[in-house]
Amino acid sequence: MIRAAKPAAAVAALALTFLTAPAAAPAFAAGAPPAARPAVTGDAGPLAPPDAPTGPDALVGPDTPAGSAALAALHRQEPVWHPCATGPEDAAGAALDAAGARCTEVTVPLDHRRPAGRTLSVALSRLPAADPAHRLGTLFYNPGGPGVPARHLALALREAAPALGARYDIVGMDPRFVGASTPLDCGWPTAGPGSAGTDRPTFDRTAEVAKNLAVRCAPYRELLPHASTRNTARDMDLVRAVLGEQTISYLGSSYGSYLGQVYLQLFPGRVGRAVLDAALDPDRFGPDLTATQGPAMNAALTAWAGWAARHDGTYHLGGSTAGVLAAVERVRLAAGRAPLAVGTHRVDARILPQVLWAVSAGDDEASYPDFTALVRVLLDAAEGGPAEPTPLLEGILTGLASPDTGGSAAVQNAVMCADRAAPRDPLAYYRDIQAHRADEPLFGPLTRNLTPCTFWPAEPAEPPTLVRNAVPVLLVGADGDPAATYPGQLSAHRALSGSRLVTLRGAFRHTVYAGMFAPRDACVDAAVDRYLLDGVLPVRDADCVAVRP
Repeated sequence: MIRAAKPAAAVAALALTFLTAPAAAPAFAAGAPPAARPAVTGDAGPLAPPDAPTGPDALVGPDTPAGSAALAALHRQEPVWHPCATGPEDAAGAALDAAGARCTEVTVPLDHRRPAGRTLSVALSRLPAADPAHRLGTLFYNPGGPGVPARHLALALREAAPALGARYDIVGMDPRFVGASTPLDCGWPTAGPGSAGTDRPTFDRTAEVAKNLAVRCAPYRELLPHASTRNTARDMDLVRAVLGEQTISYLGSSYGSYLGQVYLQLFPGRVGRAVLDAALDPDRFGPDLTATQGPAMNAALTAWAGWAARHDGTYHLGGSTAGVLAAVERVRLAAGRAPLAVGTHRVDARILPQVLWAVSAGDDEASYPDFTALVRVLLDAAEGGPAEPTPLLEGILTGLASPDTGGSAAVQNAVMCADRAAPRDPLAYYRDIQAHRADEPLFGPLTRNLTPCTFWPAEPAEPPTLVRNAVPVLLVGADGDPAATYPGQLSAHRALSGSRLVTLRGAFRHTVYAGMFAPRDACVDAAVDRYLLDGVLPVRDADCVAVRP
């Protein structure tokens, strides 16, 4: 649900957990945890399907003597810090090294309830505070996803928010199975089933795609229940202990906000200051969370259409908001009749809503022109004219046609499937789509469609985390966020009764802090910086007013 840079293609894809391409990672480590340092095992090859855990250690819980000893050994690990670059082609690692970061791996249990059993490793970077004399502590940063590496984004955060980088050591941890951590790659030929389209045959095709993707993960069924957010939160806390920190501060955006909520629930005494940007609904997070996003996406598209109408002299999509939306509807209807020819690509009803999701990249003069040019190309194709993709459109279409490089989409699904069970009846999704076909004709068949979790070869190991606590925390978000919908943000605010919410009013963007993934807002930045740097939480909820193009 969030990504590493601001290109709209990445924004659109990861806002709905469609595309990622994390770097290769160490192979799976099996066996008992070491007493001193995590084992770094193997090449960056695909994860071999594991055998089921066997022997007495597999059943030793944390409250038994053996389990307690294993957990204590994990906490006593001495991290071995090394350069972050993995080779001459690793530009992100080289940039971390040049900035003074160091990287390491920490061994964690596959199942934290059985710490003496199988283990894996999580990789992290640490950027030391640029002003150590005024250091406030360690700040963990997670940009979202799930399935998105965070290790290299520690530097991106320090560059976007240098005041934070001056006062905090910033830690970026690749979650389990992601990036440079122990990988999980099901070998998916595509990132997901896409939209159910306009009719039952298209829905049936997406169901077959989803089922095929789930079957490809079946060899890893012993691992899949442990891909949960709860276990990632436990990994974070083990890393905290290994780093020698009594408490940590935390900044999480999009899915990272949910990870933060779970961490707050499990370890409320281990958090100093926490900020959750674009908070997700903790009572809904899971495979069907996207079902809430259709109306918010329509609102974001409508806001963009008003801008495009004011620039009709350039793009010729329509001189009014209604006229621009009518042009989009013509594209939708045409793609439903036959695939649109765009360069070497074909855009059909299954793909079109994923392409138009790019409107979530931002609502400013930097983002709207690229998206508007994209729509102009699609309209040209719908009208039978020549249509060559813009760079943005080429990137999206190429990504949608590409395999799930590195297993990121599979991990995204694995996390959501492990957090909350999905309905197993495929036709329940089709009935829901049909019930909303009239009011959500464009995005509903995408956001309400089934996922591989409908056919997943494993059930969650634990029930969903019930987030209910009064830990002080700052929430920030846009009231027009198309991915972390505002009702979901309000649900998080209620669940976190000690929270304060700063709302950016009139903004249609996903995430709001520091301009990392969406347009920057000085009012929001000031509220976040005042809390993280000075410890001043707003006395009450507050509003900022977005500057609209």
